[in-house]
Amino acid sequence: MVQTSAKPLTLSEFLVLPETEPASEYIDGRIIQKPMLQGEHSAIQTELAPAINLVVKPKQIARAFCVLRCSFGDNRSIVPDISVFTWDRIPRQENGRIANIFSIAPDWTIEILSPDQSQTKVTKNILHCLKYGTQMGWLIDPKEQSVFVYLPNQPTTFYEELETQLPVPEFAKDFSLTVEGLFSWLLD
Repeated sequence: MVQTSAKPLTLSEFLVLPETEPASEYIDGRIIQKPMLQGEHSAIQTELAPAINLVVKPKQIARAFCVLRCSFGDNRSIVPDISVFTWDRIPRQENGRIANIFSIAPDWTIEILSPDQSQTKVTKNILHCLKYGTQMGWLIDPKEQSVFVYLPNQPTTFYEELETQLPVPEFAKDFSLTVEGLFSWLLD
């Protein structure tokens, strides 16, 4: 759903608006509400973030966050399905607690395509992240059982062979997941 106003909002004006459910993103002066999660999307997101955290969080390497607003760059405030930040880049309050506002790009951005979602819009968000320092982006397509992997200044690759090990950023090298493992979460 696209919301428009007579006068385009600035990013700072958008950020003071009440949050919506599902979340809305601010892209180039437009407010675009993300689609409501459906079963496959929700199942993958619910399993993937904890699986990543199980490997990277105990050693304080990184941490995965679900549906976290990230506002950075000239004109975007996006809400990736999963945002992974290396430990030393997680915004923190003075007392050491995690900050509520993340004004930097994630180190690894993961999007799960919903049936009614524009693949082009999601891809543009991943490319925006890469432009601002994200090391890797995944676009998971449950319908096609494929994963597109985006890296800075490299061609996009896709993975659909079940036994194929999915690439991960260097900081998450101990995290291992095959295409089959990822999509098996839709069967359990």
